[in-house]
Amino acid sequence: MGYSKNFWALSLGMFFFMTSFNMIIPELNGFITSLGGEAYKGLIIGLFTITAALSRPFSGKMADTVGRKSTMYIGTFVSIIITLIYPLSGTIAFFLVLRFLHGFSTGFLPTGATALVTDLLPPEKRGQGMGVFGTGIALGLGVGQGLGTPIAQMFSINGLFIASSLMALISLVLIKSVKETLPEPQAFTISIFKIRIEDVFEKKVFPAAVVMFLTTICTGLILVLTPDKSVYLEIENKGWYYVFYVVSTIAVRLFSGRLSDKFGRRQTLVLGISFLIVAMLMTGYAKTELWYTSASFIFGIATGISSPTLFAWMADLSPAHRRGVGSGTLFIALELGILFGAISTLSIYENTAESLNKAFIFGAVVAGTALMYLVLHLLFSKTNIHYQSNSNKSKR
Repeated sequence: MGYSKNFWALSLGMFFFMTSFNMIIPELNGFITSLGGEAYKGLIIGLFTITAALSRPFSGKMADTVGRKSTMYIGTFVSIIITLIYPLSGTIAFFLVLRFLHGFSTGFLPTGATALVTDLLPPEKRGQGMGVFGTGIALGLGVGQGLGTPIAQMFSINGLFIASSLMALISLVLIKSVKETLPEPQAFTISIFKIRIEDVFEKKVFPAAVVMFLTTICTGLILVLTPDKSVYLEIENKGWYYVFYVVSTIAVRLFSGRLSDKFGRRQTLVLGISFLIVAMLMTGYAKTELWYTSASFIFGIATGISSPTLFAWMADLSPAHRRGVGSGTLFIALELGILFGAISTLSIYENTAESLNKAFIFGAVVAGTALMYLVLHLLFSKTNIHYQSNSNKSKR
């Protein structure tokens, strides 16, 4: 199918946004260690995801009332400002406060972007479209992680933070060119911050949210531990894992969305999570660079299948007038999963290769739990929404 200029501009904007905050991640373990805070590595990702999750109810409600673009603007402004302040970090506490505040960027921008792109995609091509949209996200993640260490070595860690801010600025320019899709945007009022339970969670999205939470626990482990795993394997580039992950995840995303459109969301997720279990075990037990690189390819296949399928499933389940809240619900599950995975390293990972392996075994067990949930859902629920039986199609 052909995609609009809005779609491509938004996808490219998400690429630069993802590049912005991912490019600093490989060097943050070393940065906090230089401040004397090596015991707090798990909080680097943990604090970031706490604020992202806390802001989702507000960003979801704002996307459904004030507009998708206004919600995205907040995310980009936060990212630009915070990355410029990172070089001023002189203490562990100040650095961790900045990580906490930086989380607002992903709490707002992806929520508005996902609601907007859902507006643009027809139900029968939603899985395919989410796959293409997700390619920009995955590419930004991989490119960012791959560029982080080389840029820091060439221009210093402060130069890396400035480069991150520039990526966020480019994202802002691209998002500005996108047309608003909310039919009747309202003026911003203080009542936006009055959150009710229905603004926090869209109950119809619950099945997709459960799977998202469990699978992204593995992502939290990967984000915190792969920089150190690279060091143990004597790989100079701490973002090595994501350099090769991005190749496979992009290739897979371009067809996996169509797979879920044809065969169903849950059946496709069973396949993706099976790959995730294998990836976690391979990553943990990797003893050579080749084995480690192969594990990253498998992880890319897993996320390339699962991520666009989960977002398409969320879009199927969400009522049209609550897509912002539905997107927010799925992102809350995503952030809570990453948070749980990151925080779990504080008790599992003891800065040794042996304890790192145990953390990845824990990830494989969690992914196995997600697989069991999906199988039970397939057996006991008659709902298998995809384009042929889309509940929202009749409303359009």
